[in-house]
Amino acid sequence: MPGSPRLLCLAASALLVALGGPAAPAGAHELPRTYVVSRSPGVLPEGITVDRDGTLYVSSDGTGALYRGHVRDARLRPFPVRGAANRTSTLGVHTDARGRVLSVGGATLTVHDRHGRLSATRTASDGPLGAPDLNDFVITRDAVYVTDWANPVVHRATLRGGTLGPLEPWLDIRSAFPQFPPQYWLLNGIVADPAGRTLLVASNGTEAVWRVDVATRRTEQLGLGGESFGADGMVLHGRTLYAVLNHGAPHGVHIARLDPELRNGSVTHRLTGERFDLPTTLARYGCRLYVVNSQNDEPPGQPPYTVSAVDDPLCERP
Repeated sequence: MPGSPRLLCLAASALLVALGGPAAPAGAHELPRTYVVSRSPGVLPEGITVDRDGTLYVSSDGTGALYRGHVRDARLRPFPVRGAANRTSTLGVHTDARGRVLSVGGATLTVHDRHGRLSATRTASDGPLGAPDLNDFVITRDAVYVTDWANPVVHRATLRGGTLGPLEPWLDIRSAFPQFPPQYWLLNGIVADPAGRTLLVASNGTEAVWRVDVATRRTEQLGLGGESFGADGMVLHGRTLYAVLNHGAPHGVHIARLDPELRNGSVTHRLTGERFDLPTTLARYGCRLYVVNSQNDEPPGQPPYTVSAVDDPLCERP
């Protein structure tokens, strides 16, 4: 979540009326509990992903840089990427089945190979409120869906044989809740079921997660027993939703168990406390959750900037 529009979150709350990973590597218990992303001032880490081989990527909201490491090593290093020098803030970052590194920030979605070579750049058009501020995305079999923090819009780029199509507006999410002011939707994390038929889209402003049927674009609120759930980053593993909350709830990871259709569920676990420093996003790898400590509530924060690793309470260990 970008650091600049925090006041929008507060205003949105005032207006609201009611509203996966492979098996853990051997010796997982010996892995670091804290990872240092950078000791340089102003980095403000934001997004995170862990590839299937344990390679870890973290983005910087403060500088736009990307960092790379491994779950076995407590220190990350700059990941030099080409063609993104003008992007001063990078938020969502994920890898695809080919090991390519996709990331978003500002109006652009970029694709890099493991060596940092640029293979694609796609630019989102302005939305109903103006310039886009791309926040997070999810990769399905045939598309990439991208949330927009500044507009109540989900963008989409088709995927065919690994080739990325144009990034185009796909869903104006206001249809789900038209009376809510468009500037306060503040779209954040997004996840999809394995088939890519259902999306879950987090909205800080409405303090809710919204379920989208991809075929019809029908949008409805994910039922969580009336609980405020304005998630930032999210991970969906089967029917378990892992979400980082940093506004309107104790900061940390909140875990919900959902029904088979991903329409309703209940929060079963809350991992909160001093181990986190304004967490924004998370990744799941093996039996651990990797949570970014952004320090974005008091920019530029205080180095070192870190990622905390915590045990997944739902993981079945041998």
